[in-house]
Amino acid sequence: MWVWADSFTNHFFPQSGLAALEFLRGQGLDVRIISKQGCCGLPWVTTGQLDQAKEHIDQTITTLEPHVSSGVPVIALEPSCLATLRGDAVELSPRPEAKTVADGVQTFAELVSRLVDEGRVELPDLSDVDAVAQPHCHQSAIIGWDVDQQLLRSAGAQITKVAGCCGLAGNFGVEKGHYEMSVDVAETYLMPAVRAQQDRDADGRTHVVLADGMSCRVQLDDLADVPAIHLAELLAARA
Repeated sequence: MWVWADSFTNHFFPQSGLAALEFLRGQGLDVRIISKQGCCGLPWVTTGQLDQAKEHIDQTITTLEPHVSSGVPVIALEPSCLATLRGDAVELSPRPEAKTVADGVQTFAELVSRLVDEGRVELPDLSDVDAVAQPHCHQSAIIGWDVDQQLLRSAGAQITKVAGCCGLAGNFGVEKGHYEMSVDVAETYLMPAVRAQQDRDADGRTHVVLADGMSCRVQLDDLADVPAIHLAELLAARA
């Protein structure tokens, strides 16, 4: 199996990728990192630089397509990067390989769910875990979060799924003039859910905040001093 080391995971949250390797290898699987890095082009897409975005997308398609076409599973850890491949990349690149990559690269949850169904992976017991989960908006819009939710429930976790956006929205929340709105959005659903969980800290359960997306994790760290974790980190820690 292959792990695509996207730029956000590789440079900002490598613990997500390392946890995915630890969990999958702990299940006896041969898992390797794709050595050649590739950017999905998202920073250029969000700033309207579509020509530059297409250049990065084409390079990444060239990198990933042989791995996908080999039939060996390929996973992405950062949901916004995979959502870009499944959405923007197909729209911006006329190459048929773009669709091959979009259909072939999976989320960590999608792969683990399939392997559980095949009897090749065993989920850890999460029956004592109380998880506040902030799905990345880009993932919710393009990929969906149902597989993640079902996986957590199958492992016994109690889940509070945050209904709205974290407010950071990629580069939006860090741009001049947007900070107050970013905080207001976070205060609509995310921050009340986190505070409610903190009020239950003494109930004897293990409390975690799940956020696979970099934007959500940065927002939580900035506004609540909460160390949110990736699903892979949770499974690796409890395996």
